[in-house]
Amino acid sequence: MKHRFRAGAGVIAGICIFLGFDQLGHTRTQSTIPSTVRRETPLTTHASGTFEVKVNPQDDKSGDATLGRMTIEKQIHGDLEGTSKGQMLTAGTGVAGSSGVYVAIEKVSGTLHGRKGTFIFYHTGVMTRGAKELNITVVPDSGTGELEGIAGKMAINITDGKHSYEFEYTLAKTP
Repeated sequence: MKHRFRAGAGVIAGICIFLGFDQLGHTRTQSTIPSTVRRETPLTTHASGTFEVKVNPQDDKSGDATLGRMTIEKQIHGDLEGTSKGQMLTAGTGVAGSSGVYVAIEKVSGTLHGRKGTFIFYHTGVMTRGAKELNITVVPDSGTGELEGIAGKMAINITDGKHSYEFEYTLAKTP
């Protein structure tokens, strides 16, 4: 009988902890929950604007026409005002409009909704028989200055040769 009681008491204690009661049956308030348990969920913010990009092919001396290396420079306008510099590697099948891939890293310096700092994007772009997939993500822990703790993803749109961006991000100071 004693073993049943101990097992039942353990289950009840577990349920109480899960529901937020202490050992005396009092409801735990947020202030009694340790700060290591509390999490503030940062709000997602939207930024948009335009940019001009300059891509400069680099001679990689490999002799393989399906591989490429380039530098990129951007002038960014809108909710994000600044510049970026980066490197890009490409591979293609040699068939125009067919399949290929690129990866890139770019460091952005500027002001985002009034907050000044830098952060780094990494790009992965894949084209499969003309179908495109592009992911541009902020490198974790790359934010500096007032952009420390930034996370997010950017989408690029190209219409009539003009580039624009949509950037969904969160900004939370890291502990």
